[in-house]
Amino acid sequence: MAAAGALAKQEQILVLDPPTDLKFKGPFTDVVTTNLKLRNPSDRKVCFKVKTTAPRRYCVRPNSGIIDPGSSVTVSVMLQPFDYDPNEKSKHKFMVQTIFAPPNISDMEAVWKEAKPDDLMDSKLRCVFEMPNENDKLNDIDTNKSAPILNTAKQDGPMPKPHSVSLNDTETRKLVEECKRLQGDVMKLSDENRHLREEGLRLRKVAHSDKSGSPTGLALRDNGANPLPSLLVVIAAIFIGFFLGKFIL
Repeated sequence: MAAAGALAKQEQILVLDPPTDLKFKGPFTDVVTTNLKLRNPSDRKVCFKVKTTAPRRYCVRPNSGIIDPGSSVTVSVMLQPFDYDPNEKSKHKFMVQTIFAPPNISDMEAVWKEAKPDDLMDSKLRCVFEMPNENDKLNDIDTNKSAPILNTAKQDGPMPKPHSVSLNDTETRKLVEECKRLQGDVMKLSDENRHLREEGLRLRKVAHSDKSGSPTGLALRDNGANPLPSLLVVIAAIFIGFFLGKFIL
């Protein structure tokens, strides 16, 4: 009777990918995730549930649901970090349990509780732990080595910058030299102005001495004649002409 019941059990309606093994690739110092694809090739809705013999070691999302006709669902199986021992074989297993969804389904828990054993379908998968092989390690090393080369190429890209800096330095030197030249011109003009002031003072002193000490001036003053305005006009004209000539030249 038990054998007859076993033969009467329905075959799994869903198509699993991968079909038998869930492979997890190390190192296992962090969470390792593998995907399980469930496809419903039938024309009816199918309820599914994912179970494991090591529930504390795995996180499954989603762990249950409904798959519409012709649709697929991807289940993510996340292995938690652990100390891997290559000599220890994995005994962890997963089971995908399914049942055709009844019409007007509202409570998934009730569906599984009321399901008859003959209506249940299941598929079992074993967990396989793999460490990276030497070729994968070499590929990782080559990838890491190529990264600095790319970075160096990026750094070598904007090489014209030193050239532009040298041009700026040349322009700066030209500006400094021009400023120095202008400062020299200003100093020359200042010296010329100083000489002009000294010359003017000297001429005024000469005119004053001629006015006060000249016998001819005294004689003219005594005789009632006054040639001083004419002399001052001449001296002023000479001074103005000299001053204007300096500035115009």
